[in-house]
Amino acid sequence: MTDVREVGLQVFRELLPEAVPENVEGDGSFGDELLGIGIDNIFGRLWSRDGLSRRDRSLVTMGILIALRATDEFEAHVMIARNNGLTEDEIAEVIYHASGYAGFPNANSAMKVAKRVLEEP
Repeated sequence: MTDVREVGLQVFRELLPEAVPENVEGDGSFGDELLGIGIDNIFGRLWSRDGLSRRDRSLVTMGILIALRATDEFEAHVMIARNNGLTEDEIAEVIYHASGYAGFPNANSAMKVAKRVLEEP
């Protein structure tokens, strides 16, 4: 069986190469295991699965994060979506579409985040 942590780190590096965490093992401080749990479960177990392309996973993930108004995570996933081949127009369409299901305030918050991320060099 493949080591979930190694798979998770590899997928994370491929999706968001500029943000590879330095220490996922933790340092003993409060909450230090959360990053490792995310690397294992989200990137090692979910993003590494067959069945959906990474591009499709980006579309689904952005929609969910908009609905949750999880703007910190949405910011990272706009960058991941770009790395997975989504265009600015497609990212905007995800936000527009989510406005009908997740509500205008959530979509408006997502649009502000996406604009900021996409304007960065």
